[in-house]
Amino acid sequence: MGEYNKQRVVNIHNMILEMASGNFHYQIERSSKDDDLESIVVGLNMLAEELEANMVHQGFANTNTSVIDIVKMSFILDENGVVEMANGQAGKMLSLPLADIIGKLFEDFLTDDSKTLWKNKCISKTKKPKLEGSVHLVFKQKNSLEVPKVVHFTTFNDRTNEIKKILITVVQHSNYQKKLKSKLKKKVINGKYQRVLNDTNLLSKKNKMVLTYGDIQKIRAAHNIIFDNPQNVFPSQKDFALQLGTNEFKLKYGFKELYGTTIHKFIIQERLRNAQVMIQYTDLPFKIIAHKSGFKSQSHFSRLFKERFGYSPKDLRKDTISRGKL
Repeated sequence: MGEYNKQRVVNIHNMILEMASGNFHYQIERSSKDDDLESIVVGLNMLAEELEANMVHQGFANTNTSVIDIVKMSFILDENGVVEMANGQAGKMLSLPLADIIGKLFEDFLTDDSKTLWKNKCISKTKKPKLEGSVHLVFKQKNSLEVPKVVHFTTFNDRTNEIKKILITVVQHSNYQKKLKSKLKKKVINGKYQRVLNDTNLLSKKNKMVLTYGDIQKIRAAHNIIFDNPQNVFPSQKDFALQLGTNEFKLKYGFKELYGTTIHKFIIQERLRNAQVMIQYTDLPFKIIAHKSGFKSQSHFSRLFKERFGYSPKDLRKDTISRGKL
């Protein structure tokens, strides 16, 4: 076994240790290889993603259960993107002492693709009077694992009102609901997320359809496109599949198999999640929030929002104001 493959095995070993200790937010950096080791990497990354989605339950709220907001990482940057402050959790997530984070460029802790995205999304626009938004970035961990996270950022001025700063926050919503844990346990026991690690095919017993390694990559690309920009107007699923280099049936089937929901429902879910953040952390009118989130009308947005969360956008805004967040 060559040195490169030995390092890949070490990365897999580190990933398994992290998952065994309950850390499902790490990922293994993908390679261009199409072999057994890469199949294991794909399987572990998918398993970690699905486990975290169920246990952290990002973006869902239920008034009948206890929902806890957890700040995973926070940073304050100067206008050039240099880290001036980071919380202790950021050091733990990146497996670095804070002394090795403070004074470094924020982009130094990102993968190459995320580094480019961050520069285009934020740093190049810091001269604007006000900059605020969210972006999906992938952080690098020192043992070659990756930490994909949705990052919320906003600019503000210091006390002199002359020097601009950037506040970065990564927030997760942790829902300790027995039903979720029971459902997760059942899925794991039933082997729904068990991958065939010595083969690049994913076989469905129900329809006998085979998803190749290439198919899985295209379906994951569809997921990432929607996740990064859910407010966009998407083409028909047939045209979307063609753009990705696959067909409509395989895209629909594979997406449901990998993520447990339909493409349409996932788009609505992500639009509502973004809207929830804007309601809580901005004073934008609901009509503007509906438009920015990708909904054609405020009434349609309000109806779907209440169906999903159990309360209206207006109720959430009132509750946020009463707790002093706005």
